[in-house]
Amino acid sequence: MTELGPGDTLPHGGNWTSAAALAGDDATLDAFLAWDDAQVLRDYGTRARPDVIASFGLHRYTWPAFLLITAPWFLLRRVPRLPVTHVSYDRTAGRMALRPASFACLPGDPAAALPTARVVPDEEALRAEVRAATAEHAEPLLAAFGPRMRRRGRALWGMVTDEVVEGLWYVAHLLGEEERARRELELLLPGATKPYAGAAAFRELTGPDGEALPTRDRVSCCMFYTVRPEDTCATCPRTCDKERVTRISATATAVAAS
Repeated sequence: MTELGPGDTLPHGGNWTSAAALAGDDATLDAFLAWDDAQVLRDYGTRARPDVIASFGLHRYTWPAFLLITAPWFLLRRVPRLPVTHVSYDRTAGRMALRPASFACLPGDPAAALPTARVVPDEEALRAEVRAATAEHAEPLLAAFGPRMRRRGRALWGMVTDEVVEGLWYVAHLLGEEERARRELELLLPGATKPYAGAAAFRELTGPDGEALPTRDRVSCCMFYTVRPEDTCATCPRTCDKERVTRISATATAVAAS
């Protein structure tokens, strides 16, 4: 991730795609989704439906893009505003370039004196900033991807909810802060925060040795089952609790062995 200064130009051309072009230019979106179409055919030997490809493409952009907002909130208690005009993405190298428009922070933050800072009174106000910043970035993308995905309204915003929750949950796991992330995300998305659909929806299952196994119930389906019916996500609405326990336990065993 590269943070640009106020006068810097977002990279474009080559492998770079601006979020604004994804949201506003059909040819750019066509080219972006062609990458997903080719990847599915190469890796799985089959072609996915166009609406499934569009779902994959949106996921593969929003998963890292939303972390540009949620990770600084989680780690620094700072929430950048990043409209689509301020972000570019190079998916081939896993790079993003951004130019924050401003950021919100709490009183007492050393960065509060910066000219682009907006001080909010408390943690709930800062959570509202996370929701607003993410929705601002997501809305034009949903307008572009939604018709191709054959989804609208609640289904699209349910997907946004899932990307926000599962992206930060994953990163927090890498940082050894998974439990705190679950608490924070339950406060961020309790289930009645429009336009978001659904909640963080964490719960615990019991493992074979009586251990607690954290999981959650996704609001949306990523549609990967249409490519490989036998392979669903551990948090997919299609995956029963018995199968979840088996998968989560196997992952935990593999991690411990490594």
